[in-house]
Amino acid sequence: TSSKRTLRTFFRPTALPPPVISEASTSQKKLLAYHRGKEQQAIINQLLIDRALEVYYITMEETDERDAAPPITELRSNVRKPLKILSFQADYLFLKKCVQSNPMIPIQLQWLRSMLTMVPQSLMEGRERELLTEELLKEIVKDYETSMQRCVLRRALIKPDIKELDKLEDEAPLPSLPVGLDFSSTWHDSYIKAKKRITSALNILHPTMKTLLDFGYTAFFNFLVVDFSSCRLEGPVDCKSFKTEASLRCSKAEDKIMSTWYQRVFGLFTQSQALDGVKLDQIESFCNCVAVLLSNQLKELLQRTTEVFVKLFDPEDRSRLPIFKMDLTYDENRMEFYPSLQDLEEAILFVVDCIGQTLQNIQTVRALLTGGTATLDTELPAHAAQWAKSTLKKSIRVNLEGPKEHFKGYVESYGWLVDGTAEERIKRFVAEQPSFDEYT
Repeated sequence: TSSKRTLRTFFRPTALPPPVISEASTSQKKLLAYHRGKEQQAIINQLLIDRALEVYYITMEETDERDAAPPITELRSNVRKPLKILSFQADYLFLKKCVQSNPMIPIQLQWLRSMLTMVPQSLMEGRERELLTEELLKEIVKDYETSMQRCVLRRALIKPDIKELDKLEDEAPLPSLPVGLDFSSTWHDSYIKAKKRITSALNILHPTMKTLLDFGYTAFFNFLVVDFSSCRLEGPVDCKSFKTEASLRCSKAEDKIMSTWYQRVFGLFTQSQALDGVKLDQIESFCNCVAVLLSNQLKELLQRTTEVFVKLFDPEDRSRLPIFKMDLTYDENRMEFYPSLQDLEEAILFVVDCIGQTLQNIQTVRALLTGGTATLDTELPAHAAQWAKSTLKKSIRVNLEGPKEHFKGYVESYGWLVDGTAEERIKRFVAEQPSFDEYT
């Protein structure tokens, strides 16, 4: 026997619990089995710790560094820490697997249909595009299920603060909230303030504006400044008469509008109720709003009239195409149309200019009440006039193909009679002094 302490003196002997023999119920047996399992797990952990310490001290003894080893209690606590961490990891991963195995609420089909409606139809045509769409929908469903799973997991479990656990999970971190933004205030107060401010400052909400809209709709919904829809039924018309008729109709339409619609507008603002609720510092902006509203109504009338006139010359629908009187003339050994095709085009384009010059000197309501000279901006938009003229030129060119072919046939058949060819042939025939039979 050596005076040195052996390795066994450092470890207390392992004592197994005494057997318990008694009659117990089923619940008591389950409870005893649970405690027995816990005790057996503690014994196994103790055996692992003792074995690890034994190996450690044997290694230290072989290197003659046993006296420098830390106290046995510190070693026991340090060995228990990894076992505790492993236990936390196992419990967390087991619970995580249980949560993830639960069925998730599937994505609704109407959400996917709403997403598809946002995709342009041209990008969904073709077999390859259909396959690509299916793949994208599958990817969306997969991302949705993953997000729902992560959300349920984070709501059900609190992840332990263990570094080793981060290596086992390769999930992206949750997005962080924006820094520096204050979400503490509610939106309702600001919404009420903004609504009151809009109601008091947005003049278009004033009841007078609704009345003006009603006046304009009643007067203009079925009215055109100039209407040549029935011109074809009236028979052929020459270009000069067509231009004169357009000018007269535009003038009559302007007089009618001024004597009906404009008189109602003026009569409305002679009443005190028209400015109810309008503050003194808001009268100018209110009158500007009225001017803009009236201008938009008149511009819409002029633009609609122009579009209807252009539609009369649509080559695909010639049921209402006006009929123009054209003369085939002979002058200075030349055959030509009168008026010329260029004059015909100018007469048709003149109507667009005539429409654009109508209703251009209407005073604003404020100028009418105060004796000013300001007028409403009722000019036909430049893009509308440009579109009308370019469209009419194309339509006229197509519609004149028939008359041009007719004229070409006359020239080919009878042109030699007027260009001097026939006279030259007669002179040559007479100069040859033919016989009577040849004359015949």
